[in-house]
Amino acid sequence: MSETKLTAKIKTEPNIGDRFVAGLVDYIIIYGLTFFLIFTFGEPNDKGGYSLNGLPALVPIIFWLIMTVGLEIGFGATIGNSLVKLKAIPKNGMNRKLTFGESFKRHLLDPIDMFFFGLIAIVTIKNTDKNQRLGDIWGNTIVVRTENLTV
Repeated sequence: MSETKLTAKIKTEPNIGDRFVAGLVDYIIIYGLTFFLIFTFGEPNDKGGYSLNGLPALVPIIFWLIMTVGLEIGFGATIGNSLVKLKAIPKNGMNRKLTFGESFKRHLLDPIDMFFFGLIAIVTIKNTDKNQRLGDIWGNTIVVRTENLTV
């Protein structure tokens, strides 16, 4: 089947509220651990805050990678997406877990998509034919409801 025939079977919806909740859940967990690490293991800096230096500074980055990309390629969805019953799949409509490259690309653009309370993501989701945000476009993925997927 061609890409258009497969994706024609998959129904995409904006799901902006659910996608917002999913991102909020995921990033509350990520930022929560990051702030915990900074204030627990960080050292006071000249600006009155705390800083992680050396190898401990890599822990939040590795945790972000595991929480977003790792869970998505390992279990098919992040914690937030699982809670709201959404799943990112390849744009060709195949019901499979994303590859490392697909997932990494879509999450690498999370800061841009989430800029100004997600305005960029909302605009791109509402104005693309497959309801994709910038990360989805670059990663060549779509986000669908799990109940719309066939086995």
